[in-house]
Amino acid sequence: MSPHVEPPPRRRARWAPYVFAGPAALLFLAFSLLPIVIAVALSFQDTATLGDGEWVGTANYETMLGDPLLRTALWNTVLFTVGTVPTAMAIGLALAVALNRPLPGRGVLRALFFVPMVAAGVVVGVIMSWIFNPDYGVANNALAALGLGGLPWLTSPRTAMLTLIVVVVWTRIGFCMVIYLGALQSIPAELREAAAIDGASGWQRFRRLTVPMLAPTTSILLILNVVFSLQAFDVIYVMTGGGPGFSTTVLIQYVFRSAFADARMGYAAALGLLLVLILLVFTLLRQRATRRAEELL
Repeated sequence: MSPHVEPPPRRRARWAPYVFAGPAALLFLAFSLLPIVIAVALSFQDTATLGDGEWVGTANYETMLGDPLLRTALWNTVLFTVGTVPTAMAIGLALAVALNRPLPGRGVLRALFFVPMVAAGVVVGVIMSWIFNPDYGVANNALAALGLGGLPWLTSPRTAMLTLIVVVVWTRIGFCMVIYLGALQSIPAELREAAAIDGASGWQRFRRLTVPMLAPTTSILLILNVVFSLQAFDVIYVMTGGGPGFSTTVLIQYVFRSAFADARMGYAAALGLLLVLILLVFTLLRQRATRRAEELL
């Protein structure tokens, strides 16, 4: 009796998912999983390169516990995050509410506010470095025209972080505005009309109707903006390089500095894993907030 031979079409159908998913899986292994494995191995070594290093066990992690520069970087990261996230969200919400109304040129205004979000961070950093240059920048020229003295925007520890926060908020309000616009347009018009008929003022409708219905969107935006702030590197690197001193050195900037300026690749790997752990926590929170938002829809 001849053995059963599976028809070629069924055999091809069985292997088709692996053929289509294979390239994506290989890219994930090469550019995501493998670097994490290498970083974990490097974090237990004392090495200046990606080559062979001396295994030092948990020495790099012990160094992190007593590193004053790490504490400074973490504090700067908190300041930067607290300064950028609520400000960008509040301005984005205000713009969304304003541009959700029938206004002339509304589409053009929406596009103009969103343009900074799609601009490359390096380009934004270079342009803003010119604008806030203490010698020939537009910002100080404007202050001089008003009869005011110039400010050391990027050269003083007192103003450098604030300047970075202003720039990053400017680039991010368009993103918050677009997300809030989508959420506002999903609110049924009947609810607003019913509240207006009941005598609720515009502020009361916003506070008691719009804000609660935007709560799921706000939760997702909050976590996304925190993740964006934790990953902010290009604008900071171009505008201040983490200076003056360490006044604008955030955690991701300190990872880069330790790896390529101080040639402490093993210690930088340990710092990078700390950053990955923090990002993982907020990613899990984002997924949880997304599931809650979907349940409420």
